[in-house]
Amino acid sequence: MAPKHFPNPSRRAFLAAGAAFVGAPALAQDVVAEDPLRPAPEPEAPVRHNISSFRAQDWRSHFSSLNNGAILVDTTSRALHYWSEGGGTYKLYPSSVPLNEEMTRRGRTSVIRKVEGPGWSPTPSMLKRNPEWPAYIPPGPDNPLGTHALYLSWKYYRIHGTHDTRKIGRQSSNGCIGLYNEHIAELFGMANVGTQVLLI
Repeated sequence: MAPKHFPNPSRRAFLAAGAAFVGAPALAQDVVAEDPLRPAPEPEAPVRHNISSFRAQDWRSHFSSLNNGAILVDTTSRALHYWSEGGGTYKLYPSSVPLNEEMTRRGRTSVIRKVEGPGWSPTPSMLKRNPEWPAYIPPGPDNPLGTHALYLSWKYYRIHGTHDTRKIGRQSSNGCIGLYNEHIAELFGMANVGTQVLLI
């Protein structure tokens, strides 16, 4: 039997195949699972990808006022909404959200501290699950908090950047809310200590 000959793939087909490979869930899952802020998902729990319903929405009725500005994080659509005091400025950012319901906290809190170039230490529960993790990672490209962090009144909870852009739009954190570094830098410049925060 004569061997079969296959035509050389076109450049377009090659690029399409490459894009499909890069976006494959298994590859993305492996890469994201190595992030120290994300525990490896349970085998039976599929990783949810992309932003489910990212769109501008007027959530201002959730706040009695916009004194000192307001941040609302919608964990379903994986989006962060920001209003300046008085509502003159509105911003919408895609975000990463907690990996599962057990790690998700909802309710009202506020920004209590702002840090540019934050260092990161895993929480005691993270170290218990992952004793091999370092006790501290200094500011820099390997830091899970990215370039800026807004510390919330809830202990261990932050809105912060990430150097791993593949986390954005996914359930991928141990509880914090992550933004692209350029977005957290912008939000950092607008939000104040005392800005009210609501997670729904």
